[in-house]
Amino acid sequence: MTSPTSSLHFCYLLLLLLLLLPLLPTVFTFTKDDCQTWLKSPALSAQDESPPWLSPSGEFALGFRSVDISNEKHFLLAVWFDKIKDQTIVWSAKGNKPAPPSSQFKLTSNGEFVLDDPQGNTLWKPKTNGSKSTCAAMLDNGNFVILDENYSPIWESFKEPTDTILPGQILGMPSTLRARQSETDYADGGFELCLQVDGNLVLNLASGNFRSPYWATMTMNWKSQLVFDEAGEIYIKDSNTSAKYSLTREDPGSSQKYYHIARLDQNGVFKLSKHLRNENKAGDGSCSSWRDVQEIPDDICMTGVNNHNGVGWCGYNSICEKISKGPAFCRCPDRFSFLNPSDPSKGCKPDFPLPSCQPNGWEAEKEQVDFIELDNVDWPLSDYDLHEGHGVDRARCQQLCLDDCFCSAAVHEEEGGLCWSKKFPMSNGRSSPNITKIFLLKVPKAKGSSVTKKKDKSNLVLVLALLLGSSTFLNILLLIAISAALFYLYRIKLNWARNATTSATNMRSYTYEELDKATGGFKQTLGRGAFGTVYKGVIASDPKRFVAIKKLEKVAGEGEKEFKTEVSVICQTHHKNLVRLLGYCDEGEHRLLVYEYMGNGSLASFLFGISRPHWNQRVQIAFGIARGLMYLHEECSTQIIHCDIKPQNILLDEYFTPRISDFGLAKLLLADQTGTHTQRRGTIGYFAPEWFSKASISVKVDVYSFGVMLLEIICCKSSVSFAMGDEEEALIDWAYDCYIEKRLEKLVENDEEARNDMKRLERLVIVAIWCIQEDPSLRPTMKKVTHMLEGVVDVHVPPRPSLYTSPPPIITDI
Repeated sequence: MTSPTSSLHFCYLLLLLLLLLPLLPTVFTFTKDDCQTWLKSPALSAQDESPPWLSPSGEFALGFRSVDISNEKHFLLAVWFDKIKDQTIVWSAKGNKPAPPSSQFKLTSNGEFVLDDPQGNTLWKPKTNGSKSTCAAMLDNGNFVILDENYSPIWESFKEPTDTILPGQILGMPSTLRARQSETDYADGGFELCLQVDGNLVLNLASGNFRSPYWATMTMNWKSQLVFDEAGEIYIKDSNTSAKYSLTREDPGSSQKYYHIARLDQNGVFKLSKHLRNENKAGDGSCSSWRDVQEIPDDICMTGVNNHNGVGWCGYNSICEKISKGPAFCRCPDRFSFLNPSDPSKGCKPDFPLPSCQPNGWEAEKEQVDFIELDNVDWPLSDYDLHEGHGVDRARCQQLCLDDCFCSAAVHEEEGGLCWSKKFPMSNGRSSPNITKIFLLKVPKAKGSSVTKKKDKSNLVLVLALLLGSSTFLNILLLIAISAALFYLYRIKLNWARNATTSATNMRSYTYEELDKATGGFKQTLGRGAFGTVYKGVIASDPKRFVAIKKLEKVAGEGEKEFKTEVSVICQTHHKNLVRLLGYCDEGEHRLLVYEYMGNGSLASFLFGISRPHWNQRVQIAFGIARGLMYLHEECSTQIIHCDIKPQNILLDEYFTPRISDFGLAKLLLADQTGTHTQRRGTIGYFAPEWFSKASISVKVDVYSFGVMLLEIICCKSSVSFAMGDEEEALIDWAYDCYIEKRLEKLVENDEEARNDMKRLERLVIVAIWCIQEDPSLRPTMKKVTHMLEGVVDVHVPPRPSLYTSPPPIITDI
């Protein structure tokens, strides 16, 4: 008699077998019958009339498809849907170099499938790891398999995908889909979908060795598989656990009614689509062509897609726009035109001269300046200044840009009274209904408009003069009215100034209970630093945005008394390369700060991780940090010395823009107090020499720390780990020796991008050496450092830094 437990186990086993049925063709061995078709026609020929190899049901075909390259016909060895009018290609071989006419795909006497040109030269062959091929089979799920003498699969197209995956296909780590150049050009395009060795599924902008991620599942530390099941669902599963990350949100429709594919399009969107299996039964209103079910990301224009120069998907001065479920496209704003009309992604150029800030520049004569208002448009990465306050309305924002010769555009956000000034070239342009800012593009007035307005204005003045000059009474009345208006404006200005001051100093105050709930009891730790622990949270009043909440642990003595004062100063400090403070908590013994959340972590984890970041990306990060420090030292009203510049205190936002954190917490100095002694904080490896003496602490301590960090960015080596390793000298000494011995390539070993950019590499190393001089007076200011990095000023040969090679190991906080 069978026990209930045994019956239950049998049911579970039967259910498991049913779930695995779609995968049976790739799991179990085949028979000789599966190869009969291919044995009868052992070769495919690259000709228009050459019949393909069909799957048993005829739904898929393997054969040659003609493509035009430079007006010459070539042929692509491919797999496609054969039962629909749109015979969509789902896999291809040698897309970068299609085969010439009369090429053949055949099984040789040596047991190898090869694609040969007419002269017998091998263009491509599947990688079978030395196993001998007997035959091949085109399966009904779209998988093309090559079998050995035991009829077991030794190569599958499902295991080497191009830009498309099909139901029943499973990809392991690592795997990559590479987008094609265009609908008709099957060469590798500029985007890839990569299932990385860490288990994370990432969309990258890809060019040569350059990779810039713009979307990821963040399934790190998983043993991941990307699964496209027969029901049309796409998900990542962890083979070690039951964890599952679903990519599909909508029902793709029955697999009996629809074909399904998932493709990485040439525009960087990973797209799930469906097509009726029987086109003749489309009378129910269904479309008989491919219809998009879902796109990842939802809006490519709103993601951080950056090329080598960080200019965005559509290039400089261009606007990326996506309408409904249609494809994204690039367009130019008014008074601009495409740099290359045949390739809109190259960006746009203004149809007028750029502002020159010269006396004869068009922007100098304000009456000749006009503004074009653009709604739902933004270029978020081109700003260089921020104005805010209740008095900063649209008119004030426009006037600020008008008065600034460098300003090419202004962006006004009514909520909060924010006004960003921007300059050419503008990058990462996008259009979306969710953008509520008003974009004011500064342009010269069209010819003829200024003359008419001048005449109108002159006529108006003349009429008023005649009217007012005709009567003494009217003149007296006018004087009284003007006096009253001036007094009224003065009172408004005074009230506005008071309100602006109050607004600037009044931070958003949170209760401890609010922040405790926001962090779920302070459970998810983002990091720990000299001032306390940072937690990830979500404020109830803004559930769509993550925040980073720093729980201060070392605020004591004078710091407690001046906590609100210091917080108000930090709050007023705004720059694109600084982490923004959103609020605080000062409740009893609890002191917490609420910051923007930076999704890409710290520079330390980015720089010293498993893979080396790309050279140009590292250079841009160095430039951004320098600009942020220059702002703290020289441009904000209250000068701030950071005192703890290191990669752990540099965070990266969603666009990998560097943001300096923890500024203002060590000590705040007024502009005339830079020579005073401060509370001495810092991190070993980044200390300036004056930390160990009684010398005054100035902004030059940050310059020194930046120099050390710049060497780390160049080499992708931690100065602390370097000193603790087997090396006999410190990182700064080793870098100087490499420079003086003209062996700079040693600093960027195995970094081809950097080695091909030796001129800029040398300039960055020289700047770093100037920054780490023992004598603070020899170190440049951060303003000069920024100019040297950007090539604005010349860099000269620096003296050898006279430094100790290993810092005292026992000092942690002076």
